[in-house]
Amino acid sequence: MGAHDGRAVVITGAASGIGRAAVERIRAEGGSVVAVDQAAEALEWCCGLDGVATLTGDVTDAAVNDAAVALAVEQFGRLDAVVLNAGIATGGDLMTLPMNELDRVFDVNVKAVVLGMRAAVPAMKAVGGGSIVVTASTSGLGGDAGRWPYNTSKGAVVNLVRSVALDLGADGIRVNAVCPGPTETGMTSRIKEHPMAYEQLRQRIALQRWGQPAEIAALISFLASADASFITGTAIPVDGGITANTGQFLPRSL
Repeated sequence: MGAHDGRAVVITGAASGIGRAAVERIRAEGGSVVAVDQAAEALEWCCGLDGVATLTGDVTDAAVNDAAVALAVEQFGRLDAVVLNAGIATGGDLMTLPMNELDRVFDVNVKAVVLGMRAAVPAMKAVGGGSIVVTASTSGLGGDAGRWPYNTSKGAVVNLVRSVALDLGADGIRVNAVCPGPTETGMTSRIKEHPMAYEQLRQRIALQRWGQPAEIAALISFLASADASFITGTAIPVDGGITANTGQFLPRSL
């Protein structure tokens, strides 16, 4: 059992990628998890795991967020942290992107985070505080060509985290964002279909490789634990050094 035994955590976007890795990490450390995703079959990997309850639903629905918190309290007696990880990526041309596609990106990447925060705060106040961890992106810290809808939504989330941290600190609730760089998940798998693009991005990373979901989950678990008790209002890159570069020159390669 790990050093963080006893935590009760809600994790959205838990079916795969970073969300699944976060479930596995927190469970391995002795925590209990409500794993939330929009497709029941995608959560089948959780079935039968001790300390894991599942909930199927769309995180853009306030009722789903409320139900996730209620399930944590019902099953585990408390709520200590939420990991608001669900997200989608969309690119497009500024002049032609359909507005309904932009609305969907903001609904999932921003509105759902607000709803998750709102649902969690009362339960956290009831136990004297807690931790909210949001999966943002290095794309929320800078721009990417052709991906302005995603960049804008993740930039909004980063400043949401900073602002809400100021509002909730007095309640003992910490709010932080994790900003992954290029990470091998289902969301990024399509880039592997284009070896040149994959390799070009790899070359821009100081460590000269893409990240793995477990590496992002390690920071998520830390921020969701008492070990991070004096950390709030931050947006921390986990990116192999990609944001250290001005973009003018490639890092040294082997």
